[in-house]
Amino acid sequence: MTWAVLHIIGIIAYAISGAFVALQANYSFIGIFVLGLVTSYGGSIIRNIVLDIPVSAIWDRQSLLVVLITLTAILFIKRNWIHHWNRWGYFFDSIGLASFAIQGGLLAKSLDHDLGIIMIACMFTGVGGGMIRDLLAGRTPLALREEIHAVLTFLCAFCIWIGWSSPLELSIIVVLIVFIRMIAVNYKWMFTFPVKQSK
Repeated sequence: MTWAVLHIIGIIAYAISGAFVALQANYSFIGIFVLGLVTSYGGSIIRNIVLDIPVSAIWDRQSLLVVLITLTAILFIKRNWIHHWNRWGYFFDSIGLASFAIQGGLLAKSLDHDLGIIMIACMFTGVGGGMIRDLLAGRTPLALREEIHAVLTFLCAFCIWIGWSSPLELSIIVVLIVFIRMIAVNYKWMFTFPVKQSK
């Protein structure tokens, strides 16, 4: 699984995620394209700003064409299929989370950053687009309601930091993150910490 494959998988998954959120919010076709594009590229924009890399570096004709074709195809989906989002939305979101977190981690690793920066790159690339998507849809960002998002991006960062980079190893990371996320959603796993009440 190469960088290019991960990139295509991530942008398709997040484009679908953003489009279905727009459909749920009853947005017009403009809203579908805006949320789809923001979800696909928002995290990469934040990552590049953090790593001091030109934002223009994220744009390439092939990936942009893939996103636009995906979003155009979604325009022809029957609106009564939106209820399937609850079943498939988390799955697409998890694929995007995994593949984008890996992209961010690999980029930070290639620039010889330490574990802390790799973790930040994984987190912002993995959840940044989804957070912007949710804010534009007028709802609380999913990443702020489910701590598992950050935990999984940190797991991804650690794997990349110790040197996981082969196609098999990256595939294992994607499968592991998607599996853990779907289990967490199914069983409603939450990380709770005791908070002292002020008297």
